[in-house]
Amino acid sequence: MTSYDLTTPLLGRDELITWDVVTRDTGQILATLHNVDAVHGTYYLLMHLWVNLFGDSVISMRLPSIFAASAAASVVSLIGNRLFGSRAGILAGIFFALVPAVSRYAQEARSYAFVTLVAALATLLLLLVLNRPRSAWRWAAYALTLIVLGLLHVIALSVVAAHVCLIAAHARRDRSLWWKSALALLAVAALLAPFLQLGRSQATIQLGWIPKPDGWALISIWWDVCASGACAGALLTLALLARSPRRTPLLLCAAWAVLPTMLVWLASQGDISYFRSVYLLFTVPAWALLAGAGLSAVCRSKRAAAALLAALAVLTLFDQRQVRQPFDHDGPIFQPPLDYRAAAEVIRKHHRPGDAAVYDREHAWKLDAGIQYYLPRDLTMRDVFLQSSPRQVNEFSAIDCPVPERCLKGEQRIWLLAHGADPDPLNAINQGQASALRHDYQQSWTQPVTGMTVTLLVRNDQR
Repeated sequence: MTSYDLTTPLLGRDELITWDVVTRDTGQILATLHNVDAVHGTYYLLMHLWVNLFGDSVISMRLPSIFAASAAASVVSLIGNRLFGSRAGILAGIFFALVPAVSRYAQEARSYAFVTLVAALATLLLLLVLNRPRSAWRWAAYALTLIVLGLLHVIALSVVAAHVCLIAAHARRDRSLWWKSALALLAVAALLAPFLQLGRSQATIQLGWIPKPDGWALISIWWDVCASGACAGALLTLALLARSPRRTPLLLCAAWAVLPTMLVWLASQGDISYFRSVYLLFTVPAWALLAGAGLSAVCRSKRAAAALLAALAVLTLFDQRQVRQPFDHDGPIFQPPLDYRAAAEVIRKHHRPGDAAVYDREHAWKLDAGIQYYLPRDLTMRDVFLQSSPRQVNEFSAIDCPVPERCLKGEQRIWLLAHGADPDPLNAINQGQASALRHDYQQSWTQPVTGMTVTLLVRNDQR
């Protein structure tokens, strides 16, 4: 399910950031993380190793997320087997795999599938710890997994709230769990503290665009987390039917499903909002576990359970297709969508040695990276108005020439990649750059593609 139609969606802006960062050398990556996006630093370093080994094709960059999502489905099944029995565990794993958001982020070169996997793995390890609480090695493994989780995405540490509920339930019989768990969690907090502080210092830059959530956002987020209203409704309905002879399995899953969302919502009422559906993807396993337990409780027949699973698959078919649309990876955040692939193909067909390029960085963030990614690697063009590239300044954004006229080097042909579909593409770019180009160049021809315009400019003396 997760690997189907893997290459149809274009790389989104976040994925282009991944590509930009992981293709830098290790020293540049570490310097960049000191300035921005430290919370994704562990993922970038891992992907840096992966890309060095397997290349930076779309398939290669997205394949680790597919592996992580597939492994997460297996871990969900193992948790379900421990909590509700083997049948419920298998159903939970299938439910997890059917959630459209799981497919969506399994096909994205970002950390969220890994975060979901590690959150589920930490929960499984806690269950193993509580089965043998005297094992120091199990406590160490659990603490180490939480450290990895925090290094992958700080917000996912809110899953610990559900873990504390489970520990409290077991501590009624074994009071030593209080000090053992406190020791483990304090060690995690101490080791992550410098990283958390760095991430906090960058939060305004990274998250300043996310709106503060209101009460309705707390309700509607469930639909967004699943990337499907139908799927969210089905999971919620089946979750309400979940039954267990013990209270702790239901307590853990309910707390895992609800508490992190509540905590992130509350934390987002301050100066910085953290309330994005993708940040809460790690709660989907809890809903899948409850749904698996609910279906197992109401359907004793394998045929009936299979029929309901098939019905859910059909019910979410539209949403599964939707998350595989060419521009879905930018979703509603970046509008309009930009067809880098089509624009790069236009340039590839008509390119001549010595051609240069001008990118509209003022109105379309990462347009330059998108075009450069989809161009053949041996096709290079001088970025006319670029003063410092993102990797040169250890940032995500480039710095343009302050005096555009001084950056023109007499190129005979310049490709202008401008946001939108203005009949005069020079109107769409920085007006200082436009004035410099109008003085020496004229428009030869223009071809619109989705979200942008590809224009060939030629020097006046070549007309």
